Amino acid sequence: MGAPASAAEVDWLEVRGANLHNLQQLDAAVPLRRLVVVTGVSGSGKSTLARDVLLTNAAAAVAMRSTAAGRQAWDAGERPAWAGCAKLLGIEVVDRVLEVDQTPIGKTPRSCPATYIGFWDTVRKLFADTLEARARGYGPGRFSFNTGEGRCPACEGQGMRTIEMSFLPDVKVPCEVCHGARFNPETQAVTWKGKNIGEVLQMAVDEAVDFFASMPAISHPLQLLKDVGLGYLTLGQPSPTLSGGEAQRIKLVTELSKVRDDVGRRGQKAPHTLYVLDEPTVGLHMADVEKLIRVLHRLVDGGHSVVVIEHDLDVMAEADWIIDLGPEGGSGGGRIVAAATPEDVVRLGTHTGKVLGPVLGRA
Repeated sequence: MGAPASAAEVDWLEVRGANLHNLQQLDAAVPLRRLVVVTGVSGSGKSTLARDVLLTNAAAAVAMRSTAAGRQAWDAGERPAWAGCAKLLGIEVVDRVLEVDQTPIGKTPRSCPATYIGFWDTVRKLFADTLEARARGYGPGRFSFNTGEGRCPACEGQGMRTIEMSFLPDVKVPCEVCHGARFNPETQAVTWKGKNIGEVLQMAVDEAVDFFASMPAISHPLQLLKDVGLGYLTLGQPSPTLSGGEAQRIKLVTELSKVRDDVGRRGQKAPHTLYVLDEPTVGLHMADVEKLIRVLHRLVDGGHSVVVIEHDLDVMAEADWIIDLGPEGGSGGGRIVAAATPEDVVRLGTHTGKVLGPVLGRA
């Protein structure tokens, strides 16, 4: 668990004069390419600092520098109107800013983990390359459940139909024609390794990892889904049925897939992304928290920066750097009481340090 030893060894993102809500003209330095956890009692200003000030201003700065005119203005000394602080320094080394939250990954049953993460296109091409598909003249479009002639005409590829109930919520039932498979019989006649496209869509991630073991472009994101504790989901699980925590972890898997793709592009510099997450462990079992921590470390190992607002002690113990706000909540908060490694936060004896000590001693 390496901590930033000096400004010479690590880039820093610096917030100066943060004064939004209860922040007390706060100056905060965030080490980049590290796992940074923002802690403190409830109401101490964690979300205000990490999301409303750091995330908002970093996103504005990156957006300004993303266009030729904006970059020229930036180089000439112009800056966006900083929100809730005097200035933000060090953002030049960050190429992309993303909040990984628990909002849904899609609002319709047509969206699912396979399409959101992006490996479904590869699956469709796989089926289109079979001898049976070539003989029938089927291209990849035939194996899309969103458009084209391959989907079930009765449910239009949704796999279910909605029954409107008077004075009650609508009821969704499996399509009586395709029985939830989403595709018509002609499309399902094409198989790969003994399974048709509809059966693949209904496979659980745990099973699909082994099924696609010979196809790294598909098996890698599936393994990542398994690594974050989502092996029980089906590839075609409708997005509206996913919980907020499941959606958040699927977004993390999508980002980890990008890290792998960036590494695979020889000679190209991967875009340095600043990720901000607000209490991602809410509702997670302890075993899933451990998996989440490993995912966050993998993002850092890929050359990215991760800032997490968190109460979970296991996440704090795994941090490279902690920014502890307080000392109390409300008007008694809004100050940084510690900015150090977890071990040093314990030695400083803040509220966070006192509860974190036994966890570090157990590690």
